[in-house]
This record gives sequence, C-alpha cells and structure tokens, in this order.
Amino acid sequence: MSAGIKRTFLLIAIFQALHSIEEYVFELWDHLAPARFVSGLFSDNLPFGFAVANCMIVAFVFLTYFIPVQRNTGYAIGLLWFWAILETLNGLGHLWFSFESGEYFPGFFTAPFLLLFGGILIGQLTIRRNAT
Repeated sequence: MSAGIKRTFLLIAIFQALHSIEEYVFELWDHLAPARFVSGLFSDNLPFGFAVANCMIVAFVFLTYFIPVQRNTGYAIGLLWFWAILETLNGLGHLWFSFESGEYFPGFFTAPFLLLFGGILIGQLTIRRNAT
C-alpha cells in the first residue's frame, strides 16, 4: 500500500474527527432524525448519546488507520474502500442538506474535506487495483 493512500486516509480520519465535533457543537441530532435515533440508542440524553456514537466512529476510523492500514493487513483495502465511500457520501449528504434548505446544516464546513479526501482515496484505490 502506498504512502499516499495512507496519508489520504489519515486526512480522512482527522477530518472525520473535526466533522464529528462540528456536528456536536451545532447539534445535528436536532436537525436529522437518523442522528436523533442513533443518539437515543446510547442515552436518553441526546447530546451525550450523540457524543458516544461519534466517539465510536472516530475511534473506529483511527483504529483502522493504526492497525490494518499501517500494518498492510489483507483486509485493509476493503476497509479503505468502506471508509472512502462512506465519507464521500457523508460529505455529499451534508452539502446537499445545506443547499436544499438554503441554510447552514451541521457538518457543512467540514463536509467538503470529507468529499475531497474520500474522492481522492477512491481514485488512489482504483489506480492501485488497476495496476495489479
């Protein structure tokens, strides 16, 4: 696995952490029913439940980076594809909600970075696959 793929994925992990903070600060659970539902799975206190859910997401993305990606395990590429597609769609979704409503939607400021680096990672993974 190339150093470029690893760097791009680290940027995705960093921006996902920043994205989660932005969503928390601007109370995504008050704007999006699925976020409210997931938050409620962890606690009746929605802000706390949202924080728990997002800490789990951030922990999983960094765990992916530090173990399978850094060690070049056999399943790392599958996880990278998962994260690349998920974060690209996540970025698109937040931008779409903002543009559709004509106002700020929590996660809007960090969404372009998820979209950008998710798209770059998809390109890198596609080139890698075609080269083998």
